[in-house]
Amino acid sequence: MRPARTLARALAEGPLVLDGGLSNQLEAQGCELSDELWSARLLADGPGQIEAAHRAYVRAGARVLITASYQASFEGFARRGVGRAEAAGLFARSVALARAAAGASADEVWVAASVGPYGAVLADGGEYRGRYGLTVRELERFHRPRIDALVAAEPDVLALETVPDADEAEALLRAVEGCGVPVWLSYTVSGGLTRAGQDLAAAFAPAAGRDDVVAVGVNCCAPGEVDDAVAIAATTTGKPVVVYPNSGETWVAQAREWRDGGAGSGIDPVRVRGWLASGARLIGGCCRVGPDVIADVASALAPSRGDTG
Repeated sequence: MRPARTLARALAEGPLVLDGGLSNQLEAQGCELSDELWSARLLADGPGQIEAAHRAYVRAGARVLITASYQASFEGFARRGVGRAEAAGLFARSVALARAAAGASADEVWVAASVGPYGAVLADGGEYRGRYGLTVRELERFHRPRIDALVAAEPDVLALETVPDADEAEALLRAVEGCGVPVWLSYTVSGGLTRAGQDLAAAFAPAAGRDDVVAVGVNCCAPGEVDDAVAIAATTTGKPVVVYPNSGETWVAQAREWRDGGAGSGIDPVRVRGWLASGARLIGGCCRVGPDVIADVASALAPSRGDTG
């Protein structure tokens, strides 16, 4: 793990390219992901596939790799007959696989340990709703063991990602306090609000005074949602902004399928440069965004590295 100030310095020097969707790359490699653990199942059953997927994004130009722990939980692993000690080992493996995928580029590649929302573990699309009926304290108790397991593996940063609800963000920020690893906080949004319908400026505000929060932003949303969100995040917190939207398609949990998001919903170089101009410093893709798009993002950002003026 690199010290927090080093990551902050890297972001000050210029933008970093995030990877794209891990699940779509795994599917492109022929993996079956219908299990409720989603890509996290392969931490036990196919770790080589996860490493290969990470490697595809490194080749595309990604300099931040997000681990396969998004949908991982001690509870979910227990339902598969995996005990706590073995489950903790799988969390650690998620970080080790990303490190291994960096290979010769390890000194230039950051590993972000994914801490997905409670709704992801439900495997019913709950991350697109929030409002689970749990208190902040209950959510904190759920997240803390996952965070502790990932922190022990020494990632460079924790990605508190796809958060649909400001209450869950509060729980996550409580759970990471004092953990010694920097974090970014990223909401999933719709219509300019959190998925739970909350004002974005208010949702970002608790991160403003936190030295351990190195970036704030949005992910797992339509690209068109990003434009305003970047400006709100930057203005509210004064921190670098992280953005990694979906391809623009919409996930329908009941049908378990993606549906077309319409014309103009993709990620293109013009959009990427606009996000950069508004304060984005970590830019990539989420669901249905593959290495080809990440290569385009890397090309669009290449002239900006070391020139943030």
